[in-house]
Amino acid sequence: MNNKFDYDIVVIGLGPAGMAVAAMAPSMGMTVLAVEDHKVGGECLNYGCTPSKALLKSAEVNYIANNTEKYGIKLEGKTVVENPLEIVREKIAQINGTKTMKMFDKNKVTFILNEGKAKFVDEHTIEVGNKKYTGRSIFIATGAKPFVPPIPGINDVDVLTNLNMFEQEEVPKSLTIIGGGAIGTEMAQAFSRLGSKVVIVQMDSHLIPIGDEEAGKLLEKKFIEEGIEVYNSTSIEKVENDGDMILVKTSKGDFRSEKLLVAAGRKVSVESLGLDTLGIETTRKGITVDEYMRTNVENIYAIGDCNGIAQLSHAAMHQGMLALMNSISPMQIPRLERKNYAVPWSVFTKPEIAQVGLNEKQAKESGIEYMISRTEYEDYGRTLTDGETDGFIKVISDMNGTVLGATIAGHVASELIQEWTMAVQNQMSLFNIAMTQHSFPTLSIMNKRVAENWMMEVAKSGAMGEIMKSMM
Repeated sequence: MNNKFDYDIVVIGLGPAGMAVAAMAPSMGMTVLAVEDHKVGGECLNYGCTPSKALLKSAEVNYIANNTEKYGIKLEGKTVVENPLEIVREKIAQINGTKTMKMFDKNKVTFILNEGKAKFVDEHTIEVGNKKYTGRSIFIATGAKPFVPPIPGINDVDVLTNLNMFEQEEVPKSLTIIGGGAIGTEMAQAFSRLGSKVVIVQMDSHLIPIGDEEAGKLLEKKFIEEGIEVYNSTSIEKVENDGDMILVKTSKGDFRSEKLLVAAGRKVSVESLGLDTLGIETTRKGITVDEYMRTNVENIYAIGDCNGIAQLSHAAMHQGMLALMNSISPMQIPRLERKNYAVPWSVFTKPEIAQVGLNEKQAKESGIEYMISRTEYEDYGRTLTDGETDGFIKVISDMNGTVLGATIAGHVASELIQEWTMAVQNQMSLFNIAMTQHSFPTLSIMNKRVAENWMMEVAKSGAMGEIMKSMM
């Protein structure tokens, strides 16, 4: 440790980004002060990724039990998952109680938990409560929180967000959801499969608006089949209490429900840090950082949701690793730039949706020459035997086959996207994918089929020889 400072590393916030730094730094011989004013694990563990997947699993079990004929299963009576929200809370408590803190080297990490919010005094000093602490490098990892849009009347009703959604004692009989992104769609399907009457209203033109339109339309078709109502391109005019119900007035009609879930995006959590004290630059999106994750104050880094770059847990962990490596002397290790890394994302509905790199709309808007190669889930024997025929894989490449992006809608899309993430990040060709052996009959064969379809199209055009020469 540098004797000039109390700690080598100070981490403010112990969500995925902060945890990555606090867990890795001790193995590099550094001492760490980790400050968390709420719950270790941040929103991902306590209010987001993990509890939502637990609820989705309970909902899937309930859905299968109530649709046995579809799955060729015979049961005496119908099974219903009891107290699914309690199951979620029990699982999170188990993870928090036995798993989370084991990842830290407690000999080299000092924790300040629930003793107040951290505030900057100077570029090397923070204050928590009435005590000051110094660090050679400081990492801001304070995350983000739900954004509640300024809809007339919204402050006069009890609103659910991901922060309090899992605290409900019972599954609501009816639920209106504002927003058709990842949280909105996952919770729509989960609560619907658990018995809620669900309506989604949103201003965007299709579900998962940051993604591929075709994928969003496929998911909407599935939702309608399951009884979920979807209203796209819909403006919300007013929200008000209506007896024991909540009334949402929109451009496409009025919707009454027992509960209202707002899933309309997120905003960064930086208000209490005193960034103005140091002149740390921010925008509406978050704290401004350079390609090395540094703020405009050289020894202070902003990682994860608080910088607004990619509000995803895996991106936050990755940024934490990059920033930590970059905080080490450049004489010891070359600096790592964040722009060199592809960022995939997944939505865990049924069917799943996953994306990396460019989608079709973005490719069109970029003005580049591109090709689309694809395969359908219904064309593969394994998906037929598994009863998972809804979906497609669509890959965007340049005219030489270099992979620019991929969209997958279908069973285990979140797993299949990893091969395309590697391809986008390393500027690999579809030829590389086609010539890589995939174990049969895994679902990853569909990735290989996309590449083989591309090869056949290129071979028809007579350009395969030139493409192969350019790769040698």
